[in-house]
Amino acid sequence: MDDAQNDEFQQILKASNLELMEQRRSAIDWIRGLINKLRNPTRRSSQLKPIQKTAKPEIGKMYLYSYDPKHKATLPIYDMFPLVIPIDYYSDGFLGLNLHYLPEQARIALLRELVKVANNDKFDRTTKINISYVILKKMSLNLTGVHGTCIKRYLYGHVRSGFQQVDASEWSKAALLPLAKWVVNKNPKLR
Repeated sequence: MDDAQNDEFQQILKASNLELMEQRRSAIDWIRGLINKLRNPTRRSSQLKPIQKTAKPEIGKMYLYSYDPKHKATLPIYDMFPLVIPIDYYSDGFLGLNLHYLPEQARIALLRELVKVANNDKFDRTTKINISYVILKKMSLNLTGVHGTCIKRYLYGHVRSGFQQVDASEWSKAALLPLAKWVVNKNPKLR
């Protein structure tokens, strides 16, 4: 990542509410450009990095994908298009932080803390967060509401798309976008 992209990433992490509104506009332009690039792959732009598909998510990186929960009938609400940072593996899936379950300010606060334990300061495809459930639990003393709010377990058999990796240079933009696809259970006993 060049210095300008790193500066932009750091600005978003330090932004006030008013500045976040402006950064959200930039994030929307980024996703529109990415969508246009995906629709027309021959069109190249030096400012747009492709989102890479992968078969299995790597701990500490960020991914978007389509998901259909196994126990959706018993969930009061769920996200069908999670934005997740995996933190642990299971034989049939993984545990991850779904940023969509946090309000915008909390997403940025969480990213601000997580980048402190990144493996490098390049903020590119090689960058990942050195994270585990234990490390997150220690960090959550500073992050009110993170524990239990955005930590979710995902089963590989219920993933309905490839995992779309988001480059570290684009994490803050992805976190600001309203990409969640919420499904609210109609059963009033679950709400």
